[in-house]
Amino acid sequence: MDRHAEKMRRVVEAVLDGPGELSPAVRQAIAGERFDEAPPALRPYLEKVTHHAYRVTDEDVEALKQAGLSEDQIFEATVAAAVGAGRKRLRAGLAALGE
Repeated sequence: MDRHAEKMRRVVEAVLDGPGELSPAVRQAIAGERFDEAPPALRPYLEKVTHHAYRVTDEDVEALKQAGLSEDQIFEATVAAAVGAGRKRLRAGLAALGE
């Protein structure tokens, strides 16, 4: 058994199912790259976080605030997208190793 599996499970559970400004259903959808279930203003940002995180700027976050999203909502969406992208890459890496 992977020695980190339980820790990873707890992190994912906290991020996707724990209390927050965004509903667990929305956070789970974001992690699954079902961005159409997220608030419309977030969708381009989520694409950027998922596929080109290094390109996210302060201006991107400020635009989301101007669109009416709270800092907590932006943070939760960012972390959900990052967790989803990380899990996807982990699965691809393990598959490449035959695990």
